[in-house]
Amino acid sequence: MINKNSMLKLTRLVIICILTFTISACQDLRVEKVNDGPIINPSTTTKVALLVPSGSTDENQEDLAQNLIRAAKMAITDHPKAKIEMLIFKTAGDPIKAEAAAKKAITQNVKLIIGPLFAKSAESVGKIAAANNINVLSFSNTSSIAGNNVFILGNSFQNTSDRLLGFASQKGYSKISVVLPDTEAGRVAANSVKLSSKSNNLNFVGSYDYPFSADGIAENAYRITRKIRRSDADAVVLTADSASGLPLLAEFLLAKGLPIKDIKILGLSRWDIPQSTLNTPGLRNGWFTVPDGAAINDFNKRFKKVYGVPPHPLAGFAYDGMKIFATLLSEGNSGAAQRSQLTRPQGFKGASGAFRLLNSGSAQRALSIAEASAGALRIISPAPTRFGGSGAFLYEITN
Repeated sequence: MINKNSMLKLTRLVIICILTFTISACQDLRVEKVNDGPIINPSTTTKVALLVPSGSTDENQEDLAQNLIRAAKMAITDHPKAKIEMLIFKTAGDPIKAEAAAKKAITQNVKLIIGPLFAKSAESVGKIAAANNINVLSFSNTSSIAGNNVFILGNSFQNTSDRLLGFASQKGYSKISVVLPDTEAGRVAANSVKLSSKSNNLNFVGSYDYPFSADGIAENAYRITRKIRRSDADAVVLTADSASGLPLLAEFLLAKGLPIKDIKILGLSRWDIPQSTLNTPGLRNGWFTVPDGAAINDFNKRFKKVYGVPPHPLAGFAYDGMKIFATLLSEGNSGAAQRSQLTRPQGFKGASGAFRLLNSGSAQRALSIAEASAGALRIISPAPTRFGGSGAFLYEITN
């Protein structure tokens, strides 16, 4: 028979066991939550996978793949303290081959995957990597695939829209409308404008689409112009780029009565590609974004000095992806492949300037505001070079 003292001792022991188990379980849960990705030893060599779109018959993809490889090697060279072994895998731009490449990379004990290029491939790779607690830094700019263990290094519509409308708000514009082609990309772009309007306390007063064709523009320009004027918008965002009819759209809107002296034209695309787009009368004095020119020029010069040729426009994404990991590793950071460190608030300095990865999986990149002026562009708000203590970009004050 158990006496009272023995019963008390047994009760205490049970409570201690329960508490010990609970604390251990909580600690395990805490560790699992923090360790979103593998812990590594910075003093030993770490394997990283680079997935590139080579292995097909497309010469353009082969050239791009070579540029991505070279840029990633440059990032490693820039950080001699980082012990990195880069393993290269060919995807041929195909989701199935990209998935197979990811599986092979994981069997070779890689701690991080950089690439692939295309959204569907990145999505496939992400699922394989997630099952093995590995993060993926893809070269895509498709926001819909970002999240969980997949990050996009490309510049998104949302990042551009946030910068553009933040500047417009600073300059006193308050009523925003958007004009878009009736395409999936157009709708994604327009939605980013809506979200940016809300975050900048702007009134979103209208969204107007048109069929994605020259006839669609011509037949709907008057209707769109009339609605913009009736909405009392003081700024209108055009989501199209030069390849999808931007000059034609701007010409028709101007011809149908859009008062560009009273309504500021804003663009989510690069109006300087090609340069001739800047001659479009309907875009005169309008604003759009460009990356940090000084940072890009520096990267291009260094790349050409090493390899003898200028880099592909997308090469910088491979540099940035490897730059993140190499920077953290050179600092002796054992969490260099983990989400908590990949998304550090102070960000990094990459091929096109300051940037950081967000918890949403998107990249926040420093952009300049440019104004279209007589066939040229004029920078009216330079790209910031660093983040402030709050994690926001530090912008130069403009008049």
